[in-house]
Amino acid sequence: MPITSPTWRLEDHRMASITPLKTSAELALIAQGAGLSAERQTAFGRFAASGLPHRRVEAYHYTDLRALLKDAPPLAKAGGIAPSGFAFDGVDALCVSIIDGFPNLDGVKAVSGVSLSLSGDAPDDGLAPNSVFPVAGDPIVALNAAFVDQTLHIMVEAGQTVEKPILLRFVTTHAASAYSRVVVTVADGAKLTLIETHEGVASALANSVVQVVIGDDAQFEHIRVNLADHQATVLTTFGGCMGARSSLSSGNFVTGGGLSRHQVFFRLEGEGSTATVSGASMLNGRQLADTTLVVDHAVPECVSREHFAHVLDDEATGVFQGKIIVRPHAQQTDGKMMSRAVLLQDGATMNNKPELEIFADDVQCGHGATVGALDDDLLFYLRARGLPKPEAEALMLQAFVGEALEMIAHDGMRERLEALSEAWLKARS
Repeated sequence: MPITSPTWRLEDHRMASITPLKTSAELALIAQGAGLSAERQTAFGRFAASGLPHRRVEAYHYTDLRALLKDAPPLAKAGGIAPSGFAFDGVDALCVSIIDGFPNLDGVKAVSGVSLSLSGDAPDDGLAPNSVFPVAGDPIVALNAAFVDQTLHIMVEAGQTVEKPILLRFVTTHAASAYSRVVVTVADGAKLTLIETHEGVASALANSVVQVVIGDDAQFEHIRVNLADHQATVLTTFGGCMGARSSLSSGNFVTGGGLSRHQVFFRLEGEGSTATVSGASMLNGRQLADTTLVVDHAVPECVSREHFAHVLDDEATGVFQGKIIVRPHAQQTDGKMMSRAVLLQDGATMNNKPELEIFADDVQCGHGATVGALDDDLLFYLRARGLPKPEAEALMLQAFVGEALEMIAHDGMRERLEALSEAWLKARS
């Protein structure tokens, strides 16, 4: 009997080439989304149509969530209790806990000129009018909009200076998926410092979005700290817009999380505004930390500065994707962006992708990126003067990270972050 090969139809080949297989994490997320209300299905549908982003999606080329997320733990429920021993207990601030995605306003003291409230409305998934999120859709933001239970609203009245920072303590207490959303409005002439800290146990998945609207002549300082377990996943998004003559200072400090991605989407909408965005990542083991940044200059005479430092040990991976956009009418824009990385071991990896997208001709814009090891000559100089190698390396790395931490205006938090970086270096040595 002759041996015959199977018959392949062209239609079968085409279907096989365009039908992606769902991963365990995607199947779990789809199952969790089955019970969502109709108003949340729009956001979830945007995610379900494309699934988790992968390396063929340009914004996720270096952080392939489809490959990296092995599973999506069940949705967290209310009632969790934050652990004791908080790293920032001594900071003089108004503390609001967000436990397993659920804001807790019980016992939070009232502050003159500041209102705190909760709402269950469907949040912005990128389709709201004048949304700062990518119009093509971001899967992290879409998932957040679909699953978040309650949005915390923080409103600062016009002309009000909030003397104490507001500290948002995000905690995921068990191996669950926690989604949280915070919307901050800093009215004209107001001043606020907002601190967000992130803690999570092993196998936890946290997805938080903080949106801010900064009015004319307002000042807003934002500090984010990731201290989660090295087996946790932390996905955060910070987005907003700025009015005329306003100022933004945003600092990001990362030592925690096995998989971490921090997204910043900011649009300068008022003339004379200034945005300063900085960050420091100190990673070891097999950690991966991604910082993705888009600063959109939509009007003339605005200034933006971005400076990021990365220290990578063992087999850690750092990612920096930064883009400055200058719109056609945004003349006299001044934008500078720099990403610097030090690799302490041959197995460490740094991926840099700085971009300028300029449609105006009267601008001063530039970007740069460096990746290298510690300077051997300087290390030899310090050791020749009696410093052991671990102490000499720690001194050089402390100075390297300190350049980014110096951009944090709040003295107490800057000192705390410097102490955390020193502790990381001491543990390494």
